[in-house]
Amino acid sequence: MKRRVFLKTVGSAAGAAALGVPEVFADRQPARADELPKRPLGRTGVKVSIVAFPGLALIKCDQATGTQALHAAFEMGVNYFDVAPAYGNGDAEIKMGVGLQGLDRDKYFLACKTHERGRAGAQTELDRSLQRLKTDHFDLYQLHHLVTPTEVRQALGPGGAMETVLKAREQGKVKYIGFSAHTTKGALEAMKTFTFDTVMFPINFVEYYTRDFGKEVIALANQQGAGLISIKPISWGTWPKQGRKDRDWWYRSVEDPEQIELAVRFALSQKGVAAAIPTSFIELFQKTVEAARHFKPLDETATKQLQEMALNRESIFLEEEKRVAVNHPHCNPAYPYGAPESLSA
Repeated sequence: MKRRVFLKTVGSAAGAAALGVPEVFADRQPARADELPKRPLGRTGVKVSIVAFPGLALIKCDQATGTQALHAAFEMGVNYFDVAPAYGNGDAEIKMGVGLQGLDRDKYFLACKTHERGRAGAQTELDRSLQRLKTDHFDLYQLHHLVTPTEVRQALGPGGAMETVLKAREQGKVKYIGFSAHTTKGALEAMKTFTFDTVMFPINFVEYYTRDFGKEVIALANQQGAGLISIKPISWGTWPKQGRKDRDWWYRSVEDPEQIELAVRFALSQKGVAAAIPTSFIELFQKTVEAARHFKPLDETATKQLQEMALNRESIFLEEEKRVAVNHPHCNPAYPYGAPESLSA
């Protein structure tokens, strides 16, 4: 879908929703050549759109704009919506809860998270998130931003957040259980301790080609049959130390449509990756959807182009990895948009 078509869709989304939305959650192949493909999410078997809507983007717009974007995304074939209470200190959840009204709850996959590590705190977040999102269940509920092995053990151990999540699954409030992580040690510790349904991790061409970041996590997730969800797929590394930033964001993203297509091809070509969640700006989400519509696996030419794009780029997660390696007490990087309240996926 061309950008002008997308924008027209956004503008008329509310009216289109009232007239009825297309079937986007069925187990089927795309009916049109340009329809957004869907993939099984690991062993869950549920098919999700290969691009998910980044709920964090909602903190940068008003309710009307966010509602239009959500309905337009759904109409275009996006059936996977991701959010967390940490995004804007609940602002993203509230806007998504309002924005998803009018859409058939059985036709979209709703994922949320908790950054709490203890049982009581996680219960409070879960109950509040369900209320804000105006739903009685989450299709996927995740431990948010695991960093150190110690933190993982706290969340999974006696009295940890996992006790709340498992109870919620028994009650039908949660269908599948996953986690997000930014460090190799944190992700591997989680997967070796509990059999998660999904693994959300940075799967990105700069991180992969400059330091093999993600290889171990991808391998173990595939061995376990967990669905992989790529975060930061269009990151282009850290901002240059000299010069201005094009966006008020903590890392640089590729912006050119052809480069976005290459970055998306990389993430979605990795074995087991079901979906990618792009940088949290609505216009970058739009570009990512457009790029993913005509996805094709990496070939030698695209690989060389990506490797050249990755040259001289610096990892956005290396410092956090180093802190974990030496058991530094302060492992979370300083997010300019307000950590931990607005932690990125």
